Order: sequence, then structure tokens, then C-alpha cells
Amino acid sequence: MSTLLKVMLLGLLSMSAYAEEAKLEKIEVATDKPALARGAEDWMNNCHSCHTMKYVKYRDLLNLGIDKAKVDGWRGEASLDTPVIAQMSEADDMATFARVPPDLSLMAQARDGGPNYMYSYLIGYYLKPDGTAGNHVFPETKMPDPLGISSASDAAQRSEIKKTAGSITSFLTWAADPHAGERTKLGNYVMVYLVLLSGLLYLVKKQIWSRLK
Repeated sequence: MSTLLKVMLLGLLSMSAYAEEAKLEKIEVATDKPALARGAEDWMNNCHSCHTMKYVKYRDLLNLGIDKAKVDGWRGEASLDTPVIAQMSEADDMATFARVPPDLSLMAQARDGGPNYMYSYLIGYYLKPDGTAGNHVFPETKMPDPLGISSASDAAQRSEIKKTAGSITSFLTWAADPHAGERTKLGNYVMVYLVLLSGLLYLVKKQIWSRLK
């Protein structure tokens, strides 16, 4: 086989793999506080043991309307101003996974596809012929199936898992930019102010020009 033909075949295989990887499920990200509070609880129950969120503090979770007693249960002896740190130590991570799981604070912005990528990743687990779990979106992953979708055969169970995945995705999207909602609200106020100011300036301009005529 010629070198050129080999290069072409490798290119086609790479394009095929990329196309397969790029097929992400689309999700509507929730932004209301009750939904984000549910997402925080789902994240704590399914991800907190291994993953850290160093740019999110426990105090930030109170801003979502989560009961302080629940936040206190999550933080233990840590203060409210402590970042959300994984429950497992890095030594345990290395012994279990041979690597430290990534911090998830900015994961919604770090991956192409953002929320769609994260959601597709969480529901992308499947069982290989040897009985181990693989992932369609990120085949190289070392993380076990956190929500158990690979072993769920019942439609209702899979639907509930997808709901949890969507909840976690919404929370991670918020965590990557907690003040996005405030900026949007401020931007709306600024736009209304500019429209009103433009209207007043137009009226002043008309009044001035009417005198010149």
C-alpha cells in the first residue's frame, strides 16, 4: 500500500472518529434556583466523592436557596468560605484511578460543546462485551459510570438517570459562571436605560431644532 493511500485512509478514519465524537445530545440548561439547587444535590450525591470545585465555595451554594443545614452536612468541619473539595484524597485517587480526577469548576467552558458535551458524556456510558463500562463521547475515560446508565435496561430508570444528568449539567454550567444571570439582568436594565435616554435626547434635539427654524 502506497504512503499516500495510507495517509488518506488515516485521514478518513480520523474524520470518521471526529464525526462520531461530535454527535452530542442537546440539552436545555435550567437557570432557575430550584433547578440549580437540585443539580447541586445531585452533584454532591454522585460526583463530590471524587471531584473538586475549587472556584465554588460552600457559601455560594446558599445563594441557590439550599438549606444551610444541608450545606453544613456537605462541608463537615470545613468553613463556609472553603472551596468544595473532593471527599477522596489525591493519594486514594492515584491508588484507584492512577490519576487525580479533574476539577469541575470550569468544565462547562473547558469542553467544546459545553453543557451538551457534559450531558452526553454522563449518559454516554455503555457495557462492553467484556462487561466493563465504556463511553461513546470520551472512550479514554477512566471514570466508572457515575449514574449507572450502562446497566439500566428499564426505560423509566434510564429516563430518571437522564433527568439527573441534566440536573448535574445545569449545576455545572452555573458553577462555571455563577454571575451570568446577574450580568444578564444588569444588561437588560442598561438597555432599557439607553433606550429611555435616547428617547429623551431625541425630544431635546427636536425642541432645539424647532427654535432654530
